[in-house]
Amino acid sequence: MDLEILWFVLVAFFWSGYFLLEGFDFGVGMLLPFLPLNEQERSAMFESIGPVWDANEVWLVVAGAATFAAFPAWYAAMFSGFYIALLLVLVFLIIRVVSFEWRAKGTTPGWRRFWTGANAVGSYGAPLIWGIGLANLLEGVPLNGKGDFTGTFWDLFSPYTVLAGVALVALFAFHGATFLTLRTVGDLHQRAERAAARLALPAVVLGGALLAATITVAIDKNDKGVFPSIVPAAIAALAVVGAALLARARSGWAFALTAVGTVAVVATLFTSLYPRVMVSDPNFGNSLTVSGAASAHYTLVVMSVVALIALPAVLLYQGWTYRIFRRRVGAEQPEPSADSHLRAVPES
Repeated sequence: MDLEILWFVLVAFFWSGYFLLEGFDFGVGMLLPFLPLNEQERSAMFESIGPVWDANEVWLVVAGAATFAAFPAWYAAMFSGFYIALLLVLVFLIIRVVSFEWRAKGTTPGWRRFWTGANAVGSYGAPLIWGIGLANLLEGVPLNGKGDFTGTFWDLFSPYTVLAGVALVALFAFHGATFLTLRTVGDLHQRAERAAARLALPAVVLGGALLAATITVAIDKNDKGVFPSIVPAAIAALAVVGAALLARARSGWAFALTAVGTVAVVATLFTSLYPRVMVSDPNFGNSLTVSGAASAHYTLVVMSVVALIALPAVLLYQGWTYRIFRRRVGAEQPEPSADSHLRAVPES
């Protein structure tokens, strides 16, 4: 495999990791205004993602850094074309980060209600813009012969890109609800199961529409055939439908399937995009390709060596972190003992 292709696959892997892990974080935030009945339950929902949300966001940093180092022309075109969109994402992420820290600084109901709402706003806004932005890589944006963006912010909006943003919100909300069924107890757990069952239908409908539209746009805008994009699309569709069927009966399987579905959606986008990294429309000949946007061979060699050493260590550390913080939370849960984090959580 050429190093350019390897790093295109790795960039897709990093985006998959970000959407997989940060996706349920966003989903929990989306449910904050609706699921909990009191402050104890809201605190339990914050606690369910409190130890891991910041580590999950590291995947975004890695995805951005890998794109910058491996495909500088792609990175430059994205930041020039999607500047306002990326700035909006940054604002939503900052709001969300601040809400985690500042909510605990006060005890008055108004203060906590405000920062709970701020977290929800950031949790809805960021995936909406991410969906719109990444869909534009395939939908196509105006690029000149040098790969510079020549359009406006409003060129980023089309039926397909808006569908991508809304579908991503629905999928993340479903993903977050299934996550909560594994991390909560008592009444909060039961309401999380009911929420997952209700969110299953919009996730299936919007997710299916997004997958079908992605393949259609790849054929129309990127000179692609149905294969190989149909493979991850079929996996994503089956996974989300399976999660919908198991949302109330088998929480663990439902969460695993929403995770598979999320990764497969990203795989569908990137397989539909290859061998280009950014489609140009209306001048298709100005599209950025994997080979044309890549860094020099020596740069990719050095990056590959570093990734080979660092990536397994990062994966092992994050897996260990999730094992340590796997204890369920909830308003009805008794105060844990000092060694409770070392005990296994019973299956749902």
